[in-house]
Amino acid sequence: MYHTWMRFFSPGPAHHKLGLVCLGVGLQYGALPIVGPRTLDHHVAVVVSAGRGWFRTVDGRSTAVTAPALLWLTPGVPHHYAPDPETGWDEAFVDFTGPTADTYTELGYIEPARPVVPLSDAGPARTTVARIARAARLGNPLLEVETSAAVHELLVTLRRARADTAPDGEQVLQALARDAFKPLSVADHAARHGMTPAELRTAVRRGAGCSPKDYLLGIRLGRAKELLAATELPVAAVARRVGYDDPAYFSRLFTRRVGTAPVRFREQQGRTVPGGWSNQVPDPDDPPMLHSPGTR
Repeated sequence: MYHTWMRFFSPGPAHHKLGLVCLGVGLQYGALPIVGPRTLDHHVAVVVSAGRGWFRTVDGRSTAVTAPALLWLTPGVPHHYAPDPETGWDEAFVDFTGPTADTYTELGYIEPARPVVPLSDAGPARTTVARIARAARLGNPLLEVETSAAVHELLVTLRRARADTAPDGEQVLQALARDAFKPLSVADHAARHGMTPAELRTAVRRGAGCSPKDYLLGIRLGRAKELLAATELPVAAVARRVGYDDPAYFSRLFTRRVGTAPVRFREQQGRTVPGGWSNQVPDPDDPPMLHSPGTR
């Protein structure tokens, strides 16, 4: 015995220009029938939040699936799976397609070589899928855009929920971010963590989808933009603040990555703030607001 609810969508050409569109959503539970063997022309994320079963690849290898888990069904790759007939399982699935899926794959959010991914918690992903299900109501004029945005959110949520990235990987990334402005090489950073440079590269690639060098560069340039926009520090001083002793090298690096020179960026974005600027991230439940006199 099983129960199923699903909806499927057909986004138009204009919506496909969003880069990622939702093709369908479903919520199912119980002793669901065997799926496949079959091959699809689009991606599907299947989130198993309760129960167990199996997943079989085209070469006959079988992998046990134990909730919470994620099944990746990728285009052109045959798949074959089912819940245990005695226990069944509880699943939510989202079908999607678009060229941006290739970018998520390159960044490691989608892993065709790992069709079964253990999750630490399926709850946040189920919440996002439920949002797609609510958007599927008949007559919703924002359906395609709303579900496209939710697919992006789902991919980020699933990435964060992967059981193999917590907590050590997060700790390495946080430590790199904390030391990002120090004049340290990638080898120096690795040594501080008792790792080889190759091990550090693997950890950062798995955790952030990029190399340690790119990860550190993104943090440094982000801070440089803040200093350029919110202070009157000379470019050379900004360069030193973010870890570059050579301002000419910093300017070349900034221009190549950002697409405009530091001086030009300041001209476009500069907003000198009396009293300076803050490193504190605003509380989303209490964002900064302009209060009228007498309201505080």
